[in-house]
Amino acid sequence: MKKLFGTDGIRAVAGQAPLDTRTIHAVGLALAHHLGSGPTVLIGMDTRESSAWIAAALTAGLTSGGARVESAGVMTTPGVAYLAATHGFAAGVVISASHNPWEDNGIKLFGPDGFKLPDATELAIEAEIFRQLENAGADLGVPGLAFETVDRTTTELPAPNEADRLAYIEFLLHSVPELNLGGKKIVVDCANGAASSIAPQLFARLIERGGGEAHITHASPTGRNINEHCGALHPAVVAAEVVAQGADLGITFDGDADRALFADHTGKVVNGDAVLLLAGRDLAARGALAGATVVATTMSNMGLEAALKRSGIAMLRAPVGDKYVLEQMLATGASLGGEQSGHIIFSGRSTTGDGLLTALLLLDIVERSGVSLAELTADLKTFPQVIVNVKVREKRPLEEIPTVAAAIAEAEAALADSGRVVIRYSGTEALARVMIEAESEEVMRRHAEAIAEAIRGELGV
Repeated sequence: MKKLFGTDGIRAVAGQAPLDTRTIHAVGLALAHHLGSGPTVLIGMDTRESSAWIAAALTAGLTSGGARVESAGVMTTPGVAYLAATHGFAAGVVISASHNPWEDNGIKLFGPDGFKLPDATELAIEAEIFRQLENAGADLGVPGLAFETVDRTTTELPAPNEADRLAYIEFLLHSVPELNLGGKKIVVDCANGAASSIAPQLFARLIERGGGEAHITHASPTGRNINEHCGALHPAVVAAEVVAQGADLGITFDGDADRALFADHTGKVVNGDAVLLLAGRDLAARGALAGATVVATTMSNMGLEAALKRSGIAMLRAPVGDKYVLEQMLATGASLGGEQSGHIIFSGRSTTGDGLLTALLLLDIVERSGVSLAELTADLKTFPQVIVNVKVREKRPLEEIPTVAAAIAEAEAALADSGRVVIRYSGTEALARVMIEAESEEVMRRHAEAIAEAIRGELGV
């Protein structure tokens, strides 16, 4: 089992293990050794104040292992993945904690094909990281290792390559060659994150192509305001702005812009389930939905499954995490998959969730349909759903804790065929997530809180 890499790379409080400089240096060194002789690695980052020094520490490790490093500067996660796959890099690295608070940060690794590294490769890299740390005496909270505080590296990053950013923008525009806003007004919330470096220029180019108006918000990062009361964590913010501006549609990204959520002109939030429905129907109508199948996750609402079925489309469920959605897509040949949270993967267009690409493709669907986003999503009837997040001090198997297992069993028996119970640990945070869907909201909330309380009693912080 991996100890450092979660479902989306390494993630922790910046400056604390495993995101202390010694460990970060070991990550860079281990990656360089894994890549072989003289590799060139691309590094991009989000807007957190810790991103630059983490990138510098990683650069020091990579170069000491014989790698050459190129910087994309502030760049979205899917932008790095795209550039890694198309510009001859041995790997792409993203310094970001995505939707987490500014105090956190993370390291995500992509291969030369633009895909996230498989679990087996992460395990192999992780093993060398631990060997390096044992030699250095660093502490990751693992028995036998002793932590020593070290000064942050003074290694300087190379200057960002502006050509990389422009190449990614051109890729996005070429993905929707016929799209124009048709006089529409849209609101774009950049979450004070990585989208701030791409979205303003991207939408300006789109408007030059065919008119319309883009009202850009939360594109002034300070290093500490990423995701703060904005972005995909708070979609009601962009929804309210759509109504205030009298706009046709709103788009909101998370910190590294690998996912996007939307709002229609009435101020209703449109999540990833709705995007999967619209994209699935559109691809099916054009004969481009492989196997008439969409891959979603265990968190997707039962209402999505029912709506897809009415359109003759099957839905498969993967574990939560866009890398696991992608694995299911590759295994089944599916051309579309994604998560309720807004990670959407279009096979053949992207190798990971890409919020900017999703936004353009959704705008294209709306424009070609000739009707509003609200009309397109009107028949998606979702079951009441509640998600309760419980902070935990450790991640013990829940089925091995009698009180928790009993609460889960009681909920499953009560709901039977009228709902779903999904309990899992977050792959990126110290959280247990309790998700319940049911026809009865009262029953749903009662069982969700009973399970959450059982977890708090045994594992709560």
